[in-house]
Amino acid sequence: MDKLLLSVKNLEVVFPLRTGAVTAIRDVSFELNQGERIGIVGESGAGKSITAFAILNLISKPGYLASGSIEFDGIDLAEADEDLMRQIRGNRISMIFQDPMMTLNPVLTIGTQMEETILAHRDTSRDDARKIAIEKLKAVQIPSAETRLDQYPHELSGGMRQRVVIAIALLTDPQLIVADEPTTALDVTIQAEILELLLDLCNEFDVGLILITHDLGVVSQVTQRILVMYAGRIIEQGSTSSIIENPMHPYTKGLIGALPEMTTPGEKLNQIPGVMPSLQDIPSGCPFHNRCRYIQDVCRSRLPDLAKREERLIACHFPIQYD
Repeated sequence: MDKLLLSVKNLEVVFPLRTGAVTAIRDVSFELNQGERIGIVGESGAGKSITAFAILNLISKPGYLASGSIEFDGIDLAEADEDLMRQIRGNRISMIFQDPMMTLNPVLTIGTQMEETILAHRDTSRDDARKIAIEKLKAVQIPSAETRLDQYPHELSGGMRQRVVIAIALLTDPQLIVADEPTTALDVTIQAEILELLLDLCNEFDVGLILITHDLGVVSQVTQRILVMYAGRIIEQGSTSSIIENPMHPYTKGLIGALPEMTTPGEKLNQIPGVMPSLQDIPSGCPFHNRCRYIQDVCRSRLPDLAKREERLIACHFPIQYD
């Protein structure tokens, strides 16, 4: 039987502004088992990264967790104090950010940064910390690992820096990795290598993964389940294969249709008309109704519940039906 690792229930994050409070994410709920890989997808502003930061208790002030629970391996992170979060964050839960040059300190060698990470969470010697660092660099397929430890971030290529960031995330043998757009700054070839590496590492070490991205093509290669977010809410959730093959929410269908590989070469790329509404001005009813080709009167007036249909959850009054 699968072991439940993370349970997020009815999560709501609010940012007080001079013009009034803005709810960045609302009623977000999902679960993740040990070793399972899920993707959170959606356009910029959908609430993907805020969801990840809420899990790690990294919401920037004056933002705060207004309601909901985040239970990680039996611990409610929503109620955890800073001392407990320091024991969990970077230790049992690691995060990979999208820009390694913003993550790595440019004036410290790779070895110094890796060793300090280990020493912050483990009672061990610096020599042993160096050995662990070399082991993890080899795990992410970095050649000449011993030499790389004495180099600075600017001496490495973008793909190599991202591998270092992944190696740092693995240093403390975490149970969960949260990867926020980990391949955005990389070219397509290196992106594929990094995704394959993440998949292999999750399988090898039985690590849970939350992959945050705007690209359904990326998420389809790595994850087992997908959560599609729009305007701060989950609007579709299900297995990766079923959602990619038969999207039921019009927004999900639009995201898949916008992938370059879905367009005939030489023709104009498909796109979803309009833009996502501002969180300060979300329309009544379904937040997507102004951009939806299937809109009916009820869509303008009533917010659809996230309800189970077939083998997935979907928030749509008129989900797309397939034979």
